[in-house]
Amino acid sequence: MHETNRTEISTLGEFGLIRHLTDTLQSVNASTRYSVGDDCAVLEYPAGKQILVTNDLLMEGIHFDLTYTPMKHLGYKSAMVNLSDVYAMNGMPKQLVVSLALSKRFCVEDMEDFYEGLKLACSAHGVDIVGGDTTSSLTGLAISITCIGEADKDKVVYRHGAKETDLICVSGNLGAAYMGLQLLEREKAVFNQQLRENKGGNPRFEEELSHAQPDFSGKEYLLERQLKPEARRDIIQSLAAENILPTSMIDISDGLSSEILHICSQSKVGCRIYEEHIPLDYQTAVMAEELNLNVTTCALNGGEDYELLFTVPITDHEKVSQMTDVKIIGHITQSSAGCMLICRDGNEFELKAQGWNPLKK
Repeated sequence: MHETNRTEISTLGEFGLIRHLTDTLQSVNASTRYSVGDDCAVLEYPAGKQILVTNDLLMEGIHFDLTYTPMKHLGYKSAMVNLSDVYAMNGMPKQLVVSLALSKRFCVEDMEDFYEGLKLACSAHGVDIVGGDTTSSLTGLAISITCIGEADKDKVVYRHGAKETDLICVSGNLGAAYMGLQLLEREKAVFNQQLRENKGGNPRFEEELSHAQPDFSGKEYLLERQLKPEARRDIIQSLAAENILPTSMIDISDGLSSEILHICSQSKVGCRIYEEHIPLDYQTAVMAEELNLNVTTCALNGGEDYELLFTVPITDHEKVSQMTDVKIIGHITQSSAGCMLICRDGNEFELKAQGWNPLKK
């Protein structure tokens, strides 16, 4: 956040801030008939398409920590978590509506950084920012984003379509975002401890400490997965190119275990997930060992990977096996068989939803 050379938001006001942040926006989708500038955006979708709508609410202190999250990265991630939901329905995102609640800690330059990240994400995925709102906040920053997308009527994929013998597939690798979060939280704790030890002490030390940067060399990938996740548009395009229509799909925001249980519950089936097939990055394994954590547990329950978890008919085995950055990790069973993790030693354990739950005590 900008501490010097600040332009206070009050100098622009609500509508002036909106104009300042959106006056350079250019629409790229034909379905965007009219964008920012009126009471509503005007959208027009072609016949044969179904409209997908999703919303995410991100709260400072709950979903993000500005101690270590740059505003540009926050804008980028805020967009990506919404785009990922549309891809999880086998659709394509087209428009974004952005609403912000701001405290007086924030200045115009902070919001410029946020929108820079937001526009970067939207540009990469061909999405139009078509409106939103701003208001004041007495606490911290609140971000509410609605994403609108489209899909062919016969190509929308739900969570409830998994069938017995279907293959369970996942894109990318799992657990890296969680490891990135643990790394950032560890460095924050070290920083705060040093401040406490110097409480009432040397002002020069505090100034030097405020400019100190931790050494993240060798762990850059983990930080990128946490601070700059990528929604998997490429996987949706690859599935279409291979003429594969998943029977069910979900994005991994709350952890693999939670997400596969969502699919099994809504599809009324069971599953077998094989530990040895869960994809892991080398940096994830190294960091888990450094923190004395079980890497499989991190992959199952960490969350914020924003990879795609989907099921396909067993007849698509050969095609899906040859897809880049996709791995088969198990199969669907009868519901009576339960939802099980098969460990490397052959032991079986019931999967538990231990991923992110914002309302859990």
